[in-house]
Amino acid sequence: MNPALTRLQPYPFEKLRALLAGIQPPADKSPIALSIGEPKHPAPEFVAQALIQHLDQLSVYPTTLGLPALRDSMARWCERRFFLGHEALDSSRNILPVNGTREALFSFTQAIIDPTPDALVISPNPFYQIYEGAAVLAGATPHYLPCLEEHGFNPDFEAVPAEVWQQCQILFICSPGNPTGALIPLPTLKRLIELSDQYQFVIAADECYSELYFDEDNPPPGLLTACIELGRTDFRNCVIFHSLSKRSNLPGLRSGFVAGDAKLLKNYLLYRTYHGCAMPVQTQLASVAAWSDEAHVRANREQYREKFAAVMQILAPVLPVQKPDGGFYLWLKTPIEDTHFARDLFAQEHITVVPGSYLSREVAGLNPGRNRVRLALVAPLAECIEAAKRIRAFAEQL
Repeated sequence: MNPALTRLQPYPFEKLRALLAGIQPPADKSPIALSIGEPKHPAPEFVAQALIQHLDQLSVYPTTLGLPALRDSMARWCERRFFLGHEALDSSRNILPVNGTREALFSFTQAIIDPTPDALVISPNPFYQIYEGAAVLAGATPHYLPCLEEHGFNPDFEAVPAEVWQQCQILFICSPGNPTGALIPLPTLKRLIELSDQYQFVIAADECYSELYFDEDNPPPGLLTACIELGRTDFRNCVIFHSLSKRSNLPGLRSGFVAGDAKLLKNYLLYRTYHGCAMPVQTQLASVAAWSDEAHVRANREQYREKFAAVMQILAPVLPVQKPDGGFYLWLKTPIEDTHFARDLFAQEHITVVPGSYLSREVAGLNPGRNRVRLALVAPLAECIEAAKRIRAFAEQL
């Protein structure tokens, strides 16, 4: 077996199951899960119909590169959404379909890392655990940058020593962040590109929450936006990851894309050809429909706005809630140890949340997730309101 497997940490939900094991929550209270970031809004009916209409494609082998129509729909969406300009992306070179961002983040790392003894993969802390696992199994060492409230829940990139940047091969960023919901400002993205030029590392931007924001007139910028504003039309050493899971409530479709540096994507395509992960043709055609429509995405955002407004109004009198910049998580500060808060909340109110310390790593005695919990506001509005009322009642008696 690959000895690196022994270095993998338990997933947060494994830790959560162990924390809650043996507890019998009140039978008279219905269970409410705010722990897993799985969208619960209905999938768009027109996408389901497109999938059904093309089930005859089950008898066709898909290609790893994907259909030209799919790549074109992804490229044009990306240009519109991030103000890149017409045909800024060559859909035959700058776009590669993938089976969701989770699969892509992992496999991209395997393709990019040169497993030298000093190879580093830098990620925010707290973070999506795939970044860490991908680094370990690629033969690199994870390096964690704390996301603290005093820095707007973004890493302090200027505090990173030069020797760390010199060893860095991939910098993972996530904007809006999971679990903090923080956006990385456009000037910071430009600064990271400068550092990438200086130290020759790849920036891998996980932007899967980019379509969940609050101000309809001000969509958050992305890494490729920064590239274009810098005149970096080749997107050198910059790639972004997107999917339909959060944007379109289609986590089961397993459909997304990677876009950016054509040279990196050419080599990544070679890896994927051997990896055997082509997207089924019927899924590709359904994805074309999803990427070509924005009405359902705007309606999706409005549902999240309603939930955040209602939940924060209920919790604000008893807990220090802070509205995120985007995404569907509340990164809630707890008045007691985060694990105790999650355990007792489940025991008393039948609500499941994730301790922040399970989403982070302790470095030099600091765990940035300690005394916070992550609430995923993915359930229907009425259920989120009920959960908020129970959390308030729980907090009031602490």
